[in-house]
Amino acid sequence: MTEELFRQDGYLRECAATVTALGAQGIVLDRTVFYPLGGGQAGDAGVLVLADGSELAIADTRKGKDEEGRLTGDICHLPAPGTQDAVARLKVGDAVTARVDWERRHRLMRFHTATHLLCHLVPQLVNGCSITPEYARLDFNMTEPLDKEALTSGIARLVAGAHAVEVGSITDEELDANPALVKSMSVQPPRGTGSIRTIRIAGVDGPLDLQPCGGTHVANTAEIGAVVVTKIEKKSATTRRVVLGFA
Repeated sequence: MTEELFRQDGYLRECAATVTALGAQGIVLDRTVFYPLGGGQAGDAGVLVLADGSELAIADTRKGKDEEGRLTGDICHLPAPGTQDAVARLKVGDAVTARVDWERRHRLMRFHTATHLLCHLVPQLVNGCSITPEYARLDFNMTEPLDKEALTSGIARLVAGAHAVEVGSITDEELDANPALVKSMSVQPPRGTGSIRTIRIAGVDGPLDLQPCGGTHVANTAEIGAVVVTKIEKKSATTRRVVLGFA
């Protein structure tokens, strides 16, 4: 299984690693700073720096699966098109440096944290989510209309409030006792390890938002910067889509 260094520290930009597998799903390392596609958040891109100092471009990152489609615990780094020669020089046991595309990752962190603020402003269950470097969107299970300007000003207020964003954890039993912590209808937090990762955004009278989440986030809402609601759509009779962009 790949050691997921990004889970506790989303600000790690690179790490030393060893190649443990090479195959159709990509390059597997013993440890990585690359976040794999999941929970609505796009997978990371970046480079692997090889022993000779050359760089192998990584276009995407995915979770490894076995032949039955079950997750293996491996994280697969997908080489960019045109890198076949560099991949051919790699072998299991090689030492590399995994270096994430930081500008792209930081945009994902800012957008992901902004979606948590949106969950505070719109306290409805989420039935769809997409977080990319260009935009973020949440689909809320609701019938009432939403106001674009009101949400934009609400997010700006919470960003300016400079609220701390903290990584924590709860047990399976604690989550069972507080099922309302799960805001998503489509993605359930992984269970069975005894610990479920949470993201908590601090408020004056309690958390603004607290929910299980495996993604990467900034450490303070002030770091999000200027975010605006670019679009609100009625996707169905019971779904309102909110799209965020950077101002």
